[in-house]
Amino acid sequence: MNYHHSTISSDQQDELVFQVKNPTQRIINNTRYMWLTAVFMFMASATINAASNEIEHLDYFASAYQLYPEIPSGYLEAMAFVNTRWQHQVPTNKALEGHQERPQTVGIMGLHQGDFNYLDQVTTAAKLLGVSPAEVRNSTEVNILATAALIAHYIKKTGSKQPELEDMAAVTDMMLGSPKNTKTNQVGEFIAASQFYDMLLVLDKGHDDHGVFILDKNIQWTEAFSADMLGILKAPAVRLNQKQGTVTVPSLVVDPIDETYQLTVTENKAASPDYPAANWIASPYHGTRSASISAVAVHTTQGSYAGTLNWFQNNPYSVSAHYVIRSSDGQVTQMVREYRRAHHIGIHNSATLGIEHEGFVNNAAWYTTAMYNASANLTKHFCQAYNINCASTYSGSAHSGVVVLSSAIKVKGHQHFSGQNHTDPGINWDWSRYHQLINGGGTASNIMLDNFEQSEGRFNTTPTYSGSTTGISSASFAQRTSQVKRSGAYSEHIQLRDNPNTSSSWSVRFLSASGSSSNNPKLQKAGGRIGFWVLAAGSGMQVAVSVDDNDGTERSDKIALNANQWTYVEWNLDNASQWNPWYNGNGVLSSQVSLDAIWFFRAQTSYVVNMYIDDVQYRAGN
Repeated sequence: MNYHHSTISSDQQDELVFQVKNPTQRIINNTRYMWLTAVFMFMASATINAASNEIEHLDYFASAYQLYPEIPSGYLEAMAFVNTRWQHQVPTNKALEGHQERPQTVGIMGLHQGDFNYLDQVTTAAKLLGVSPAEVRNSTEVNILATAALIAHYIKKTGSKQPELEDMAAVTDMMLGSPKNTKTNQVGEFIAASQFYDMLLVLDKGHDDHGVFILDKNIQWTEAFSADMLGILKAPAVRLNQKQGTVTVPSLVVDPIDETYQLTVTENKAASPDYPAANWIASPYHGTRSASISAVAVHTTQGSYAGTLNWFQNNPYSVSAHYVIRSSDGQVTQMVREYRRAHHIGIHNSATLGIEHEGFVNNAAWYTTAMYNASANLTKHFCQAYNINCASTYSGSAHSGVVVLSSAIKVKGHQHFSGQNHTDPGINWDWSRYHQLINGGGTASNIMLDNFEQSEGRFNTTPTYSGSTTGISSASFAQRTSQVKRSGAYSEHIQLRDNPNTSSSWSVRFLSASGSSSNNPKLQKAGGRIGFWVLAAGSGMQVAVSVDDNDGTERSDKIALNANQWTYVEWNLDNASQWNPWYNGNGVLSSQVSLDAIWFFRAQTSYVVNMYIDDVQYRAGN
């Protein structure tokens, strides 16, 4: 096969073609790959297959950047992540349609193949690369290279020669593949910008999980979006007027705990017609209900968030859903008023509310903690508003096919309703977790206090923020990292440095919610335990926790750590021998407590010590 591109010589082109045909003989000289190999050797939790696929994909991306050097580094990886989470999609039949009758996308890059009003990106990209459309559909490597050829073609159309990542908004809009997505007003611009925002967001954070590695980059957000659009994209609630084509943002304040934008009380009810925490983008496809609302249908979009918003606004089948939830951060968009009938589940439309979750059923990576939390909160809203029994949420094993469940189960998947042929949300949806989030109530069930997947949560201060901390310098820091973690994609990295002006031993109070007990969930003492995973990259470290109860703050006994290994540490709230008085406390825990802080202790040392914590949690029962 021949790959056509004017910026490389024929000798270089022949060498790249040889590498494509002989992947086992490639020589990867990029230092990033060498570093990545070391990371894989260190992280025992990574499987051999995942590491192999990851290296292979990175190799393909590297070849694409060599062929098309005008494409900014990281752009291809981010597009593959947002469209497919790096999973190659091969439609078995071009005429076969995906969930909600939307056209299936092709390959790891998520190209369209000319169905309905979408552009035939597969054929165009194949011609630009000099290969057949079948090769673009069937080969991960060719799919990446052909997409790169199409992106380079669009870059040329914009008149840019060597754009920065932040300059790729227009190209990203073109790559959505729909000729109707022409940004004729603010609503269209918002949908296109949502795709670009999601891509830059993963590059800004970086990613290292589920066989995907993306190196974090310093994104200049104000170069990519106007101040107004950036505020809209980050806001938890947006008002979009489809008829007028306008977008406005309610008054917002910054939440001091999780550093996200929150609505002010006076603006809260005006954010969207039904659910205060949602965007509002109207779909034209809805009708009058002929039955009262009595159930909730859980869906998976089989596509991207921005693509779903676009599809529900303009499609030949008049399909829609009430809400769509973004994978990366749990952003919620409402598209049909709740009192209206959306077109999402056939014969059950009149009696159900439908939630679409961004992603594909065959890849668990889409179902993030942020998505589960946002969806559970939305379902709780349904239960309260329409007297639906949330305890009837399905809590059994996930299914890969159509399995009709009893009508007494009111919250369940598309695949669980009668008269259906769709299999979403599929085998990877965690129904037990979903049921617990909806019904746990924060007292009798296990609670994940912070897992650092989307943010630092309540642990958003430095190790030196507390006046109770001694012995370490202000150069010490805490930040999320994807390089060393116990589970998921991130952990919290705490680096402790000695204060040379004192000989005091280290005693570090790493606060939850800045030490404000009212901003931490109340935990039951009876049968409860507080614990977390911790790794000390150095010897001599001890850890403890402190909790607030009704008479002050109590601190646990210290636990010594072995160096360079993950250890789960835990304290029983019912065991009085594990607790001591500290600030205004008496060493006796009352019936309810809240986490105050995690403590680190060490004898003074001039060495820098790196600590990592993950999955800070409350566990109930045995």
